[in-house]
This record gives sequence, structure tokens and C-alpha cells, in this order.
Amino acid sequence: MNTGFGSWLLGMSLGAGAVGGMLGMAGSIFIVLAATTFGSALLYSISGFGFAVLAVPLFLLFLDPERAIQLVIIISTVLSIIVLRGLLPAIAPRLLLRLALGSLVGLPLGLIAFRYTDPILVRAAAGAMIFGFAILMAVSRRRSGQPGQGKHWTVFAMNPGFDLAAGAVSGFAGALVGQPGPPVLIYLLLAGAAARTVRATLLAFFALSYGVTLASHAATIGVPAPTWLAAGILIPFAFLGGLAGRPIGDRLGAEAFAMLAIALLGVAGAYTLGAAAVAFATA
Repeated sequence: MNTGFGSWLLGMSLGAGAVGGMLGMAGSIFIVLAATTFGSALLYSISGFGFAVLAVPLFLLFLDPERAIQLVIIISTVLSIIVLRGLLPAIAPRLLLRLALGSLVGLPLGLIAFRYTDPILVRAAAGAMIFGFAILMAVSRRRSGQPGQGKHWTVFAMNPGFDLAAGAVSGFAGALVGQPGPPVLIYLLLAGAAARTVRATLLAFFALSYGVTLASHAATIGVPAPTWLAAGILIPFAFLGGLAGRPIGDRLGAEAFAMLAIALLGVAGAYTLGAAAVAFATA
């Protein structure tokens, strides 16, 4: 199904009356959107990252890119707040503050790029970078675990300057492609931060970042009523997924968390790069 028809169908359905309209739309579309939202929220609550990795590709099958990204931003804002409960003691406040300040610097640049930059080139560059970092971290971690190597896979120690830079890149990526997670996750993994701290800080940062990004989209680009209504209908599925995944994430060990995070980065990078290649080929 092409994005134009999917967007029209969703808009027409919601225009007929929010819940009734959504339930009255093609059953397969509603099932896919609801299941994607639930599954993405489950993964997000376990790892602190990954909602956009699963949600964006399938949302793009039924919505135009702008609406798909805005829908992900709205749901992610609410989901971050839901999942964050219970992890507040694990947040690193100063780290969170520096990441948030940095994102405020990168956000306006991302909004400008969202409006004027060639999206195919941006996706290709972002996908290649994320995928490259995922491979680098996987190789580094494997080597550090070999007997007799005596190496640690931590690349550098965190400092305020790096914190601000990672936040700026994240703010830029969040406004441009709706994925502020990879830059911060890559930074924290390379710095060897504790798994629980990574997860809690990511979720808190996303709650702030997505909230500011959503407000910026609403103020500068505009968020149509059908997008708000669709988000309101899908948020309960995100809520259920978040509640189901939180206990799993609490039991996840450091090794399992790191491998899951690297795998998610690999999938995110590969998808973004592949989507750009397909768009370029069909342009």
C-alpha cells in the first residue's frame, strides 16, 4: 500500500470519529499499527531505546514520512514518561542536564534540515554512521572478551564536553529523522556506562527531548488533528507494552543489555541505510 493512500485512509477514518473511525478502517492496517506500537514499546521499556527502530518502518507503509515521524514523536513522549517510573534513582542528573542542554543546541539545526535538506542523503549518511558504530562496538567487545587480551572495550571516559556534544547530535537527529536515541546510546556504550544508568538516563532524556521536539514541530511545522487523534488511540497499546517490558528490563544483565543495544543499533543503521537506497533507486 502506498503512503498517500494510507495517509488518506487514516485521515478519513479518524475524521469519521476517533475511536469508531479507527476501528472502522481496514482491519489489517489497525492491527499492524497497534501491534507495532505494542511491540516497539515492549522493546523500548526493556532497553531504553528502539521504539523508532520498529515503529517508523511500518508506520511509513501507511503514512507519509512527516506524519509517521510526528506520530512516533508523540507516542514516544508519553511512553518515556510511563516507563521511567521506577528508574528515577538510577538517573545521572548532571549527565541528563548536559545531554538536554546539548539537544537544545542541535534541535533548531535539525528542524531547518527537516524542512530544506534532501532526506535521502540525510538518511543514507545517518544509517551508514549508526551501522558503522554498531559493527565497531561489536568487534571491540568481542576482542576485549578474548582470553589473554586484557583489554576493556571502553573507548573513552565521559566528560562534560562530550556530554554536550552527544546531546547536540541527538537533538539534531531527533528533529530530522525522529531518532534521538542512537547518538546518546552510542556515546554511553563507548564510555562504558552502567546498564541501568544507561537505560534510566536514556528514558529520562527521551522524555525531555521528545517533548521539546514535539512542541517545536507543533509550533513551526504543525501537527494535524488526525495525527493527534491517531496517537491518542495508539498510546494505550504503547502503555501496555511499556508495562510488560519494564520487569524484563529490570532483570537484564549488563552483558545482555550491551548486546541487545548493539543489535538494535545495527538494525536501526541497516534499515535507515536500506530505506535511503530504495528511495534513491525509485526517485
